[in-house]
Amino acid sequence: MSEPRLHVLHVDMDAFYASVEVRDNPSLAGLPVCVGGPASGRGVISAASYEAREFGVHSAMPTAQARRLCPHLVLLPPDFDRYTEVSRQIMEVFRRYTPQVEPLSLDEAFLDVAGCERLFGDAIEVGRRIKQDILAETGLVASVGVATSKFLAKLASDLDKPDGFRVIRADEIREVLDPLPVRKIFGVGERTAKRLEDLGVRTVRDLADKPREEVAREFGASGIWIHDLAHGIDTRRVTPRREEKSHGMERTFAEDIADREELRLFLLQFCEEVAFGLRDKGLRGRTITLKARYPDFKTVTRTKTLDYPTNLGPRIYAVARELLERVQPGPLRLVGISVSSLVDVRTPIQETLFNGHHEGGSREDWLKTAKKLERVTGGVDKLRRKFGKDAVMPASLLGRDRPRGMDGSDGEGGRVPDAP
Repeated sequence: MSEPRLHVLHVDMDAFYASVEVRDNPSLAGLPVCVGGPASGRGVISAASYEAREFGVHSAMPTAQARRLCPHLVLLPPDFDRYTEVSRQIMEVFRRYTPQVEPLSLDEAFLDVAGCERLFGDAIEVGRRIKQDILAETGLVASVGVATSKFLAKLASDLDKPDGFRVIRADEIREVLDPLPVRKIFGVGERTAKRLEDLGVRTVRDLADKPREEVAREFGASGIWIHDLAHGIDTRRVTPRREEKSHGMERTFAEDIADREELRLFLLQFCEEVAFGLRDKGLRGRTITLKARYPDFKTVTRTKTLDYPTNLGPRIYAVARELLERVQPGPLRLVGISVSSLVDVRTPIQETLFNGHHEGGSREDWLKTAKKLERVTGGVDKLRRKFGKDAVMPASLLGRDRPRGMDGSDGEGGRVPDAP
C-alpha cells in the first residue's frame, strides 16, 4: 500500500483581529493589544496579541481578568466590517490555488490541493506560496499546517505558532502525536480529559494504546472518534460548500434587563441585522427561535414556524415580539434570535404551503406585500453596503448604540461554524 499523500492544508491567521488593528495602527506594534468588550461590564476578550498572551491573556477570558493580568493592556472594540473585508482578501488568495476551500471562520480554512500539483507544485510548495502571498497582499502573518488529513493539518498549524509552517508526513504521525497531551485531540474537552485521566490516559500515546473496544464502551461513538484520531485516522473531506443550518445573533448584556420595551428594542435591532444577513446570503427561513437567559443562567427557548419562509426584518420582529410574550417576565442577562429551516431565495414557494388557513390572508395578498417589501429592502441593503450598516434603520432605533456583546462585537452573529 502506498503512503498517504500530503494534500490537506490548514491556514490559520495569527491573532487575526489584533493583528489587523496593529497593521492599521503601527504605533501599537509591540504592545499588549486585545480586541474585546469593556471591563466595566461582562466584557470578554475576542483576540489577544502575542505580547498580551505573555501575560496569560487569551481569547474568551473576561476583560476584567485580562486587565488584572496586564494592567497596561490596550483594549480596542472590534470592527467586524473591517475584519470581514480582510478575510475576503485572504479567501481570494486560497481560491487562487484550489477551489477546494472550506472556511471555518473569518481567519482560518482547510484547503485540499490534490490535483493542483502540475500548476503550483506539491502541497508544501503551495502552503509556502499562500503564506507569502498573504503577507505580501495583506501585511498579515499566517500559520500553515500541511498533512494527510484535516485533523493533522489543523494540529500542524498550531504547533509552531506564531508565523508557523509545519508538515506532518505519514511516517511522522506517531512521533508527533505520541507525546502530546490528550486534550490536543479534537473532541476531547475538559470533562472528557478528566475522565480519561481517571483511566490513566494523559497523552495521545496513552489513548492510542487503549483497546478500541474499551474506549468505545466508556465513551460510546465519540470514543471511537477520538481513538481513531489518536491513531491519526481522519477520513473527513475538505467540503467547500457547507449547508447553512441557521442564522442569528445573541448578546449577553452588560447589566440584566427587565424592561420589556427595552428588550423589544434590542430584538428589533437583532431582527433587522439577522434579516440583512439572510438577504446578503440569498436565504430565507421559516423557523424563528427566541433565546432568553436569566441571571441564574437558566435558559429558555421559544419557537414558531411560519407558513412561508422570510428574510424580512419586520416579519421576523413580529414573531420575536410574540415569542417574547411567552417568556416569563423578569430580568434577562441574554436574548437572541435565530432563523432556521433555511432555503435559497430562488426556491419557488410551494402551493401546498398555502392550502387551507394560513397567515396574512390569501396567497396573492401575501405575495404582493412580500414583493413590495423586498423591493424596499433591496434598496435599503444597497445603501447599507455602500455607507455602512447604520446608514438606514427603523426610526425607533435612532440614537441607540448598536447592540454589543460581552466581546464588544456588534452586527450579526451568523451561524456557529461547524467543527473542524
